[in-house]
Amino acid sequence: MKNLKLFSEVPQNIQLHSTEEVVQFAAYDIDQSRLFFASSANFVYALQLSSFQNESAGAKSAMPVEVCSIDIEPGDFITAFDYLAEKESLLIGTSHGLLLVHNVESDVTELVGNIEGGVKCISPNPTGDLLGLITGLGQLLVMTYDWALMYEKALGEVPEGGYVRETNDLSVNCGGISISWRGDGKYFATMGEVYESGCMSKKIKIWESDSGALQSSSETKEFTQGILEWMPSGAKIAAVYKRKSDDSSPSIAFFERNGLERSSFRIGEPEDATESCENLKWNSASDLLAGVVSCKTYDAIRVWFFSNNHWYLKQEIRYPREAGVTVMWDPTKPLQLICWTLSGQVSVRHFMWVTAVMEDSTAFVIDNSKILVTPLSLSLMPPPMYLFSLSFSSAVRDIAYYSRNSKNCLAVFLSDGNLSFVEFPAPNTWEDLEGKDFSVEISDCKTALGSFVHLLWLDVHSLLCVSAYGSSHNKCLSSGGYDTELHGSYLQEVEVVCHEDHVPDQVTCSGFKASITFQTLLESPVLALAWNPSKRDSAFVEFEGGKVLGYASRSEIMETRSSDDSVCFPSTCPWVRVAQVDASGVHKPLICGLDDMGRLSINGKNLCNNCSSFSFYSELANEVVTHLIILTKQDFLFIVDTKDVLNGDVALGNVFFVIDGRRRDEENMSYVNIWERGAKVIGVLNGDEAAVILQTMRGNLECIYPRKLVLSSITNALAQQRFKDAFNLVRRHRIDFNVIVDLYGWQAFLQSAVAFVEQVNNLNHVTEFVCAMKNEDVTETLYKKFSFSKKGDEVFRVKDSCSNKVSSVLQAIRKALEEHIPESPSRELCILTTLARSDPPAIEESLLRIKSVREMELLNSSDDIRKKSCPSAEEALKHLLWLLDSEAVFEAALGLYDLNLAAIVALNSQRDPKEFLPYLQELEKMPESLMHFKIDIKLQRFDSALRNIVSAGVGYFPDCMNLIKKNPQLFPLGLLLITDPEKKLVVLEAWADHLIDEKRFEDAATTYLCCCKLEKASKAYRECGDWSGVLRVGALMKLGKDEILKLAYELCEEVNALGKPAEAAKIALEYCSDISGGISLLINAREWEEALRVAFLHTADDRISVVKSSALECASGLVSEFKESIEKVGKYLTRYLAVRQRRLLLAAKLKSEERSVVDLDDDTASEASSNLSGMSAYTLGTRRGSAASVSSSNATSRARDLRRQRKSGKIRAGSAGEEMALVDHLKGMRMTDGGKRELKSLLICLVTLGEMESAQKLQQTAENFQVSQVAAVELAHDTVSSESVDEEVYCFERYAQKTRSTARDSDAFSWMLKVFISP
Repeated sequence: MKNLKLFSEVPQNIQLHSTEEVVQFAAYDIDQSRLFFASSANFVYALQLSSFQNESAGAKSAMPVEVCSIDIEPGDFITAFDYLAEKESLLIGTSHGLLLVHNVESDVTELVGNIEGGVKCISPNPTGDLLGLITGLGQLLVMTYDWALMYEKALGEVPEGGYVRETNDLSVNCGGISISWRGDGKYFATMGEVYESGCMSKKIKIWESDSGALQSSSETKEFTQGILEWMPSGAKIAAVYKRKSDDSSPSIAFFERNGLERSSFRIGEPEDATESCENLKWNSASDLLAGVVSCKTYDAIRVWFFSNNHWYLKQEIRYPREAGVTVMWDPTKPLQLICWTLSGQVSVRHFMWVTAVMEDSTAFVIDNSKILVTPLSLSLMPPPMYLFSLSFSSAVRDIAYYSRNSKNCLAVFLSDGNLSFVEFPAPNTWEDLEGKDFSVEISDCKTALGSFVHLLWLDVHSLLCVSAYGSSHNKCLSSGGYDTELHGSYLQEVEVVCHEDHVPDQVTCSGFKASITFQTLLESPVLALAWNPSKRDSAFVEFEGGKVLGYASRSEIMETRSSDDSVCFPSTCPWVRVAQVDASGVHKPLICGLDDMGRLSINGKNLCNNCSSFSFYSELANEVVTHLIILTKQDFLFIVDTKDVLNGDVALGNVFFVIDGRRRDEENMSYVNIWERGAKVIGVLNGDEAAVILQTMRGNLECIYPRKLVLSSITNALAQQRFKDAFNLVRRHRIDFNVIVDLYGWQAFLQSAVAFVEQVNNLNHVTEFVCAMKNEDVTETLYKKFSFSKKGDEVFRVKDSCSNKVSSVLQAIRKALEEHIPESPSRELCILTTLARSDPPAIEESLLRIKSVREMELLNSSDDIRKKSCPSAEEALKHLLWLLDSEAVFEAALGLYDLNLAAIVALNSQRDPKEFLPYLQELEKMPESLMHFKIDIKLQRFDSALRNIVSAGVGYFPDCMNLIKKNPQLFPLGLLLITDPEKKLVVLEAWADHLIDEKRFEDAATTYLCCCKLEKASKAYRECGDWSGVLRVGALMKLGKDEILKLAYELCEEVNALGKPAEAAKIALEYCSDISGGISLLINAREWEEALRVAFLHTADDRISVVKSSALECASGLVSEFKESIEKVGKYLTRYLAVRQRRLLLAAKLKSEERSVVDLDDDTASEASSNLSGMSAYTLGTRRGSAASVSSSNATSRARDLRRQRKSGKIRAGSAGEEMALVDHLKGMRMTDGGKRELKSLLICLVTLGEMESAQKLQQTAENFQVSQVAAVELAHDTVSSESVDEEVYCFERYAQKTRSTARDSDAFSWMLKVFISP
């Protein structure tokens, strides 16, 4: 669905030498873009096509030409003319048979041959290696470019004695015979005369170029003018013939290479026999066929286009008969048509394809004098089908459509120069016009309108157009009879008035009058007009070079005074459209231009470099465009939000719109992969339709609904609280129903549930919506790749920490149904659905509703209205079983303790009665409490089961205890329900036994105390190591003194064995009165101050000496260990610096070679193996005889260090993780808090005993170790983040000095005694 629009027209004149001289032949030089014309006076004129672009619009003046004369004999004249690109020369054939090569640059003519009978036709092979030539005797000659004859064939099939054309029977235009090559040069076609049935006819012959063999021939027909044109793609051969015994107009027929006719169409109206076709030309793309048709009073250039097995006449340009117009297509530009007349007027016309679909999705397809009208919003009808048609007095050249403010008007410019207007009724009545054809009258106009190039509505009564005056074909226009002295191109406004009243629901086709109200001369060509939706009666005008200026009604072009009215595209853009967008509440125009290279520019900035077509989409009703539709040459359809374009969020250039095939699944979902290659966007369906209309290369229409547009339409509908429209969109496009709740915000939806139910007004649809609810935000999961309205937009997207969306939404729906929808069976089923789909499902409440219906049925109530408003219990139950698992419903029915209801559920769930009837019968025979207990046990409702079994009586106490023991969580509830004191003690003892099994000895001991089980309580305390609790319980058990002493000795040994010598010492001193043993235990616990205090308390010299000797031994051991650790710190730090330096050097080398360290093998990266002495092992042991450990002084710390060491493993020299392992090991050598406390206690003990020298030595050694370790860690930390290791900067001595001076007053060194701190 596209129309061929005249983009620009540049006419120029060749200054001929005399008035009798006429232009006869033309040739094209592709390399230098030159045109050569040969005249009847044997002159050759050379024109540069660039001169057409440099001339002003429509200026009629003589062109700068190069002229050369071909020197031939008097009476001889040129009969064939072409350009040989390989020789950069013109090839000329004359009536006397001369074959000349004229070098244009040197102006030298060379005679290369003399052909008997004269030269009638010359045609070079497209591949540039062969030359076809037809003589005046009807002979076909094929030769090389070296003028070597390959073969000679006779074209005609004339028997002896038949008519033979004389040699001098050569016309100027060489009508009757021609040669046409296939695009690849392998075959060519000729037309020769055939004598058949006593008369001369013609047939088409197809030859093989290399061998000259005849491949095929057509049937004999009355071919006219010898016109033969092979499509460049090679699919068809076009020819013109008249049907036998038919007085109608000639037909253009298409033949295949095998000579068979494929199709044909008439060049004019069937009843018009005066028309004849003078020549045919295919364009280089093989999609347009141009021909010159001679009519009764004029000649016409007609351009046909083929689609959907139908030939459309897309353009007709009329010339006077005496002009003798001829055409050719530019070989390099498929849409550029070159026309010239006998008098030397040359016109270059640029055409462009424009979509036939307007902004309101109405298609107006031009076909000769008809316009095929199809509103695509009603039906997708590809042409040649249509809803209704408009017929005009002559062929249609251009149209302009107005659809605003409830007015729908069409302005049509005809090939005879007239304007016609049509006013349509409201679009909702167009279905009544199906199949009708309306004859449209021309408008009344008393002034010369000129030849329109561009046409645009400013408002319902005003047209803005660009019109050309002064061209030769203007004489054929109906307005050409009015006197005018205008020449060139003018921008003019045409006022349109209708003298007839518009009848509603009818098409107004007459009574219009047009008059020019404003006119201004254009100094440069206008390439496009676009209506400005942001300002009344204004438009945008694009000039050559891409400059766009604003225009206001009846005023001059607005220069660059306002940024809104002046834009400059990077290049000339034939396709210009303006979109009205919302920029923070202000409507602004967005000027979009697309050039012929596929560059799409927005307001002068390049947006996409590979665009094939684009369109606008508006989700609102106020003509504000919300999305830009872009189809790229890769066949990807992009949906771009106009807000992103305004904000610059879309990446400019080609990168954003080129998708790598390997990454398509990872890309943003803002594009659609179009399955038809070469499809074009021809229009959109705005609003809730959210559709993009594509036309494929085959001509058929495809309507797609991009997810992004659909979701945007849903968002817009929800913002306006049009829940029914949003619901229909979701349902039609199979969108997840959760979108409605998640886009609107489910908390806000709770407030609008009533409106939702009332608008949807279909309980089946509500049920479908309820069944789809789930506890997730689909905008963050399923549709997370699409962008939605953010906070601050019209849609409230309330986020809540509560995750139970389903239950809240369904409760609101259920409440709305109950309060605002009349009772009916459908409503009840919908309510059951909301209960069943809740999270968790409210099965019991659903069954209660069904139970009430069942009871009403059993009572045989006379309330017929109530019965009609509810479904039957069986129907309701089946609906519930369809929604839920039958087993869950059966268990819920049991949970209601209603055996009859459970039986009904089981029967309707198609369960075997043998499975459930015996069980239900057994329950029915039980007492009520026991029945409830059995049901609760089956449903694992243990709390309720316990309540029921307790209420069953004392006789079921064993069952109660079994239940509690199997479900220990019931112990607290059991104590609450059981009131008998004796039975409570039994429960307590059982609970304590359970705690013992779970190794919770302390809780078990407390529970045993509650039930007076003292012996079990003592065992429990002993198991958990609570010696104090054991002794407390022993006192409660009233043990004797000897028994207590024995128990104390046992506990002392057990506690010491558990690694708690300090607590064991407390037992020995307080309960056993063992002073020596207590002091020994305190020494083992490294409680030096406490051991010395106890020794002084009992004034025993021997005990004081024991403490002293132990303290000195421990100090000596620690000094040795600290010294050894200092050495290890130095070795580890040295190794770390070496590894770090080596790795940095290796990384720098790899970077210089442009290689990545990641790609390097671990073995290669770890070549730096150590040869340092003393570094054969990293794992360092602790001396068994040392009295204290640097890392830890208790068993718990040592166990934790061993676990960490086993987890991390040993440091492997040269491994990839060696560097960080060394750092971690240095950090792990730090002094622990327990070690510092024990070290300080030992120092105080030594000072108290007078061993100041030993104490000072120990403190200095420990300080040196700690300073070394802290300094090493800081140095390693600084070098890890550095790219180089400077030995002067990262010097260990500097770090140690800094640490010693700054860290002494920190908490890390608080263990030191001030008296021993060196200055």
